[in-house]
Amino acid sequence: MNYEIKKFKDHQVSAKILEKGDLHIKIRGNSYEDLFSIAAIKEAWDANKSNKNKSATLAIYCLIGQRSDRRFNKNESFDLKIISKFINSCGFDEVQILHPHSSVALALIDNSSEISCFDYVKKAFNSIGNPVLVSPDAGAYKTTHQFAEKLNADIVPSNKVRINGIPKIKIQGDVNQKDCLIVDDLADGGRTFKLLADELQLMGAKRVFLYVTHAQFNYGFDELKEAIHHIYCTNSYKDFNDDFVTQFKVI
Repeated sequence: MNYEIKKFKDHQVSAKILEKGDLHIKIRGNSYEDLFSIAAIKEAWDANKSNKNKSATLAIYCLIGQRSDRRFNKNESFDLKIISKFINSCGFDEVQILHPHSSVALALIDNSSEISCFDYVKKAFNSIGNPVLVSPDAGAYKTTHQFAEKLNADIVPSNKVRINGIPKIKIQGDVNQKDCLIVDDLADGGRTFKLLADELQLMGAKRVFLYVTHAQFNYGFDELKEAIHHIYCTNSYKDFNDDFVTQFKVI
């Protein structure tokens, strides 16, 4: 199904369907403009009565607001809930999401399923050569453990705690003279990963690599380069042009 998007100078988004048939939208989905593009495409497709018995699927590669998966404080908005309601209002038969931050997104979005990032982690793993997988926090441990089982790899859990208000990384396991691959879903900044990499190196790690599916790096990227040997990611959020980054194309 081909379609085109027109963006006006006042930021209005309009869509036009160019052919009949099943609808398959693939989009980064990391901005509110993307959400309105999705809605415009679906509305234009729905308006054609010949599509009544056809299917409409949506693939989102970096869901906006996915970290806002609860109401963090009283009187604050539950952003992922709002975003999910908007997506649900479009009425897709299937919604696929690449490596969502938590299962809350899949619970809130109708007819949703996860697109696994395992193949990209495997590519990074094979490129390095059998590194130890490192889970950066408790939330990432379950997924990282599943990857370790599939790859027949060792896994080391870690967690960030605060001692007298100062962040401290706690690592459980032996990484002495071993390559390590930190695996996580999203990197907003690089500070936590730098702290973890520094601690791994203090414990004798030979080299420390990082894999994140959604590489935002809105801050701390240059600082991270001082601690990480190389970064692997997808282009779900944006495109990188940096020799320090190996990027797997998903969109």
